[in-house]
Formats: sequence, C-alpha cells, structure tokens
Amino acid sequence: MTELGLPEDIQACLFDLDGVVTRTAVVHAAAWKETFDAFLRARDGEHYRPFDPAHDYDEYVDGRPRADGVRTFLASRGIELPEGGPGDPPDALTVHGLGNRKNELLLEKIRTDGVEAYDGTLRYLEAVRARGLRTAIVSSSANCRDVLRSIGAEHLFDVRIDGVVAAERGLPGKPHPDTFLAAARDLGVTPARAAVFEDALAGMDAGRAGRFGYVVGVDRVGQTDALYAHGADRVVKDLAELGEKQ
Repeated sequence: MTELGLPEDIQACLFDLDGVVTRTAVVHAAAWKETFDAFLRARDGEHYRPFDPAHDYDEYVDGRPRADGVRTFLASRGIELPEGGPGDPPDALTVHGLGNRKNELLLEKIRTDGVEAYDGTLRYLEAVRARGLRTAIVSSSANCRDVLRSIGAEHLFDVRIDGVVAAERGLPGKPHPDTFLAAARDLGVTPARAAVFEDALAGMDAGRAGRFGYVVGVDRVGQTDALYAHGADRVVKDLAELGEKQ
C-alpha cells in the first residue's frame, strides 16, 4: 500500500459526490422523504407507511439516478406509475414527476442551507493530485457542477461524469458500472488501475461489477458491514484515515 492507503498500481481515483465529497446525502434523504411521504399519504391515507431514511434511502434510492430511485422504491411497495417524461411538472403523478418534485425540494434546501464539503476529502484529493494520480467525479446528480463550484472544488477533478453527461451519452446509472467505466476511459486508465470512492451501496455494487482495482466505502451513517457486503475492499469513516496505518 502507498502512503495514500491505495495499492501501488492505482493511477486514478474516481469519487462519488454526495456523502463522499459533500455533506449532501442527508439533504437528499430529507428531500426524498418529503416527496415520497406526501405521495404515499395522498395515495393511502393517514395510515400510510412512511419512507424510512434509515432503510429505504440506502437500499432503494441512494446513488441511483433520480428516476431509477423512484422506480426502485415504488417497486419495493408494489406501486407502479406511468413513466412520463423528463419535462413533467413536479406535481405530475409519474415517475419523472415525482423525481422532479424531489429535485425541486433538494434545490430549495441547498439554497436555504448551502453546501458543506468534507474537509478530510478535500485534503485527500489534494494529496492524491500532488502525487500525480488523476481524478474524476462520478455522480448521478444533474446538479454536480453547480455543487462543486459552490464549494470551490471543480478544479480538483480532471473529468466529470454526472447526471447530465450520463444522459448525453446514454449511460445507465449505479448500480451499473457504466459511469465509473466512462470516467476511467476518459482518464485513460483501465478499471484495474482505478480506485472507486463511494458511500452508497449502489456505488459499491458498481465498483464490484466494473472490476475496479480498489473500492473504498465511506461510512457516514453506520453501515460498515453493508458496505463490505456490497464489495468494499476497505471502509473508512473519513478519507483522512486512508493515510493511516492499518
């Protein structure tokens, strides 16, 4: 292992955004809960079963593209909705309508409360780049570039594969490995020479499916065992731990 806590042959690092670089995973979970609870209450009445951020978010939504998160969660409750389209209004009872409502709520929360970065991640990124490794941000978020700019971190990444780029290229999102594979290609490295940094179970699945050289799980919410079960080679609570001896 190098002083970065990575295998010697790793040449590039691929980072998720929410929960790894920024403290926005909890904001996403809150926006999803507000969206789904309003939908379920209207559908099932006051005795509806609420969206559970401690289980439903991690299992069905976290790390996935917005529409995939809607489909996966609704399927877990045996609910089907029309697909609709990306331009559906946020009050439309469609997959895309619910997804757009969630995004509207998310942006409201970000505008109100702002975005914070994880200092340990920013220091680790600086150390990675200082040692000549290339870096990419890989996120399902269509707001990725704006979030990076808001924390002054856009310059820390050589490549950006986000929800906008994935839609342009027709890349399926996590747990499929395609967005991470695209980032590795754009950086000019093979998956075996790239490390993935993720906090989502879907991201762990993507790292394993893509046969990446090293997969680091970032445990912000007490799911270390689940991250290992989904394919992590190592789990840390903060990326600052990677330089420490194991």
